[in-house]
Amino acid sequence: MIPRKLLITLIASSALLASCQLLDSSKSEMASTATAVKRGATPDLIPRDTFFGNPDRVNPDLSPDGTHLAFVAPVGGVLNLWVGSPEAPGKAKALTHDTGRGITNYSWTHTNKHIVYLQDLNGDENWRLHSINVDTGKTLDLTPQEGVQARIQQTSPDFPTEILVGLNDRDPAHHDLWRVNFVTGEKTLFFQNDDGYAGFTTDDDFTLRLAVRFTPDGGNEIFERKSDAWSSIAKIGAEDSLTTSPAGFDKTGKVLYMIDSRGRDTAALMAWDLTTGKSRIVHADPRSDVGGVLAHPTDKTILAVANNYEKRTWKVLDPVTEKDFAFLRSKASGAEFSVVSQTQDNAHWVVAFYSDTSPTRYYHFDRTRSDLDFLFTNQTDLENLPLASMHPVKIRARDGLELVSYLTLPPGSHAKGSMKPDSPVPMVLFVHGGPWARDSWGYHPYHQWLANRGYAVLSVNYRGSTGFGKGFLNAGNFEWAAKMHDDLIDAVSWSIKQGIADEKKVGIMGGSYGGYATLVGLTFTPDTFACGVDIVGPSNLVTLLETIPPYWGPILEVFTKRVGDHRTDDGRALLASRSPLTRVDRIKKPLLIGQGANDPRVKQSEADQIVAAMQKKHIPVTYVLYPDEGHGFRRPQNSGSFNAVAEAFLAQHLGGRFEPVGDDFEGSTLQIVTGADQIPGIASAAKMIPAN
Repeated sequence: MIPRKLLITLIASSALLASCQLLDSSKSEMASTATAVKRGATPDLIPRDTFFGNPDRVNPDLSPDGTHLAFVAPVGGVLNLWVGSPEAPGKAKALTHDTGRGITNYSWTHTNKHIVYLQDLNGDENWRLHSINVDTGKTLDLTPQEGVQARIQQTSPDFPTEILVGLNDRDPAHHDLWRVNFVTGEKTLFFQNDDGYAGFTTDDDFTLRLAVRFTPDGGNEIFERKSDAWSSIAKIGAEDSLTTSPAGFDKTGKVLYMIDSRGRDTAALMAWDLTTGKSRIVHADPRSDVGGVLAHPTDKTILAVANNYEKRTWKVLDPVTEKDFAFLRSKASGAEFSVVSQTQDNAHWVVAFYSDTSPTRYYHFDRTRSDLDFLFTNQTDLENLPLASMHPVKIRARDGLELVSYLTLPPGSHAKGSMKPDSPVPMVLFVHGGPWARDSWGYHPYHQWLANRGYAVLSVNYRGSTGFGKGFLNAGNFEWAAKMHDDLIDAVSWSIKQGIADEKKVGIMGGSYGGYATLVGLTFTPDTFACGVDIVGPSNLVTLLETIPPYWGPILEVFTKRVGDHRTDDGRALLASRSPLTRVDRIKKPLLIGQGANDPRVKQSEADQIVAAMQKKHIPVTYVLYPDEGHGFRRPQNSGSFNAVAEAFLAQHLGGRFEPVGDDFEGSTLQIVTGADQIPGIASAAKMIPAN
């Protein structure tokens, strides 16, 4: 089904955040709040904690009846759930009091008195499902098994005290479906997944309608369930498997909405009548895939559809919703907006207004009265700071492919409105993860932080990124460390030719695939970059695929058909040839590595083995490990400490400004395994960390 939280995010993107003051139509209210920096002037150094500390409040969600507003905010420096009234969010009270990694992933249930939330242990991604009563504070651990991953499948107004949950307790590779009473904790088996299905579609009446299973060719197959029997209704080839998927049924239960790229390049929203077999295009864009759907919670009608080429745009399909969007546009004054929550009757929305140079503001929109009331901002400390504009740019790759990219220049380095500094500046190429994800326009903490330190920042949607059609996506097949990396190098060359980047002071940085791209940059093109910062990036593609989490097993064929097959001699040879570990001896520029010890996707061994290989060849490296983190650094103390190390590292090798470490190591579990002495000031600061 299409969930109550009507915005279905189909493309990986940054979460929308928010701001503070009553909204009116004046331009200063919703336009950028950034303070301009005079040309040639140097802006004040903005503390790292402003960019990477906890938000003030974030992730607001109305209860289905609209009587409560939940959001995430710190309690004692740790993110927790809060609940209050949408009329008086300032009087909200903390509902949970976690003291560890915090709670951010939650959902209302249809009792309007219970919230369910997911939480893992130190980043292991074995999510446990909890429920909490907002009136009494009573909490239940609904899935207490160790080493088991829970997935929320369905909540329903027809069964207000129950939820469908996926659990891989019987088989680590496949999730069975359970019917769980979140008030009593009682659970019963709903469907035993003996046939290796990777995902399911269910209805409000808790009917299991569809299942998806990956096929050996890297595609997938959709099955429909009738009278407890399954029948195949669609086979999706490998070329469409990452851009085609079910998106839920209409009110009748006969029409299936599909995000579908079959027979076309960009993925369209299709309506497929399963009774007649006929389908029609609801919405399509020739430049980008459908990136979000706004639907009525009970009528299931499609109200609006989003696309994102350079920026997110909405196509409104419903006349009443068009009036709502027109009203919101009249209040935006240059900002973008998106609906992030709605009540069951669709009478009330939470709307987020966001831009690249200000915090995002959340408002309560009463659609019956066209009344827009301010709720809160995500981060008041960002107000009136000298933030830098993020410019969408299109860069032509060597084979003619167009790469939608985003450039941020240091404040004061250029004329107003210009996308070129007065003279070339140091630059950081910041590479997104995935790789089947994308960069998007908006406020980006890494762009702002690095620009404030004096760097141009460039993020490139290299081939293989999602959102730009299947041709662009499939152009990345088997191109890790090949054409995908060529795109990054072409973007660097473009920035140098444009007079943006100082060719001797270009660094590369990123997480996950972005970390891999960093290692590739220093091993495959060792003369291009002055330094690299790798965050949880794989160093050996063979061992990466050999150690994927069990629950990724059903999609293994997607990796083998797009990256390389570690189960064959030819595949292993290809993967080895594209692995930075096999080219360690070519590293001649400084490298900083950050890793979480509990990372289930890119195991600690990926960092350990390249560090060991570098040490064997007497190549300097700095390696930072966090024993309580997984795939990325979630605790603000940990991300803050790593960024303090990274900032000093970049300043040493690119010449930008830096803020002293100060107390940024306090409360962190940072372990500098090796190379502390490679970065000035880090070794002495690390010695001052209290014993954990």
